[in-house]
Amino acid sequence: MKPRRIVDEMDSYVPGRSQDEIAQEFNLKKDEIIKLGSNENPWGPSPKAMEAIKKEIPSINRYPESQLKELVSEMARYSGVEDSQVIVGGDGADEIIDVLAKTFIDEGDEFIVPLPSYMYYEYLLQQYGARPVYAKWDLDKNELDVDSIFEAIGERTKMIFLCSPNNPTGTLIQKDVLADIASKNPDILVVVDEAYFEYSEVTNKDLINEFNNIFIIRTMSKVLGLAGMRIGYGLACSEIIEYMHRIKPVFSLTRLSFVAALNTFRDTEYIEESIRKGIESRQYLYDELSKIDSLNVFPSKSNFMLIGIRDTGFTASQLALELMKRGIIVRDCTSFKGLDEYWIRISICTLEEDKKFIDIIKEVLS
Repeated sequence: MKPRRIVDEMDSYVPGRSQDEIAQEFNLKKDEIIKLGSNENPWGPSPKAMEAIKKEIPSINRYPESQLKELVSEMARYSGVEDSQVIVGGDGADEIIDVLAKTFIDEGDEFIVPLPSYMYYEYLLQQYGARPVYAKWDLDKNELDVDSIFEAIGERTKMIFLCSPNNPTGTLIQKDVLADIASKNPDILVVVDEAYFEYSEVTNKDLINEFNNIFIIRTMSKVLGLAGMRIGYGLACSEIIEYMHRIKPVFSLTRLSFVAALNTFRDTEYIEESIRKGIESRQYLYDELSKIDSLNVFPSKSNFMLIGIRDTGFTASQLALELMKRGIIVRDCTSFKGLDEYWIRISICTLEEDKKFIDIIKEVLS
């Protein structure tokens, strides 16, 4: 049986490789593999979240909450917005993007993504018949090419996706740039992905009170340490949130994810420590890798950094393979549109793991 035409034409999304895959392929011990490929929190979840999960296990025979009012209130408090400006997603930020598409995209619409950036926007929206139009990041200046955004706007443009800090470049977009784009295009939804905003200590959440065409995506998979629980959320004006609730699946958040999220937001000490250690790890990696002449290391405001390796004599796939053989997982960025085969991305780890990685990459490059 043939699928829909768009499904037949699509390529599958390429995620980072797991520790289990690498352990099996290279005959390594899973617990000795250092994972720098998926931008996770290496220090684990909040102890309060883990305790809450244990207490909730006997109740998993019951349906979860549908309105999620208690969690919405915690997210609103954490974000500094009103409850009516929050929507919760049960498959991480991916569900939020999917519900945005279901709510606002008609077949034949266009959306803008500056390259390189997070490619899951394209993967999801194309399923609904939307066509991507590409703007660009200026890699030489390590900043968004704002003119390319305005040049890409056409009559069918419905959304503009702007990731800040951007994945994979780690670059921030200035708030006045976002405001300028939104103000000049009131009929286009400007989607600002703040998945990594805690590491940058910068947020654009105030813009949702100024513009009814700005939507902010967030996730609990990074600083908040719940990547395996798949929880995301969005911030926007109340009108957008109400439209999205008409489409959003009723029971998309499990009972265990609900209590894990609720108790993580209440664990302010854990959150503050995760941010502090993440920034410390990022700075250590940047300082040490910048000492290696053959690497072009981008400064980052996230929990990862982009590294050009053109002068190393390796392609990204070759270098990633050599590192995997030694128990190190990095992200080969060849699959990112807008990058060639000479870029890798690494994410933070514990300082002990960071030091081991630095020793190993020096060994491989020498």
